Amino acid sequence: MKLKALLAGLLCLVAGMCYAQSGRVEEKEQNVNGVNRRGQQLTVQLDTELVEKLWKTQLTNKAGKLKVKYNKGVYTMDGVVLDTITNNPMRIISTVNTTPEGSQVWWSLDMGVAYVDKSATPKEYAAAEGYLLAFARKAYREDIFRQINQAEEVLKATKLEQDRVVKQANDIQASIEKNNQRKLQLEAELVKNAEDLKTLQQNVQNNLKQQEASKQQVLEMEKAVESARAKLNNVK
Repeated sequence: MKLKALLAGLLCLVAGMCYAQSGRVEEKEQNVNGVNRRGQQLTVQLDTELVEKLWKTQLTNKAGKLKVKYNKGVYTMDGVVLDTITNNPMRIISTVNTTPEGSQVWWSLDMGVAYVDKSATPKEYAAAEGYLLAFARKAYREDIFRQINQAEEVLKATKLEQDRVVKQANDIQASIEKNNQRKLQLEAELVKNAEDLKTLQQNVQNNLKQQEASKQQVLEMEKAVESARAKLNNVK
């Protein structure tokens, strides 16, 4: 199972590398709190939770001391300067959503005198588009790093499992060898036991013969004593 997980992780990694250039930006109008606002929408084939986490971090870092407000899925920042787009402080309104096409980051940039618009402010629009595409590349890289880390963790776990299986095999082989040695010892003990039994049985037979011989000696001695007594009685 762990090997399958590793392969799945590697496949996801390859897939991530394949679609890492598929970020798409388009001009999009969106209704925010009852107001239609024109802005830009970035679509990426990434997990929305990851995209929103990275986007929130990016907005917070760019805001500096300014506070990023969040209410009902809408991020709002006032007085923010993104010098790669314009040196004018901007009001940024942004959302992150999930659609069948993928995760979508939308924002509207209010420069005070005008909104960033493809027709009215083409220079700023192109810079803002580049900003979103740079974020998309960053998000894809982050996702690939995450997949690499996951694959490495699975690989590490798989190697540990392999080591465990190899150790188990070595332990089993050692047990088999120990069992064989014990078997040989038992067989040798059985042979010795049979020999000892044979010797004991022989000793029993010898003892019986010795008992019979001793019994005969006792009888002969008793006869000799009786004979001596008889002779003593005949002496007057």
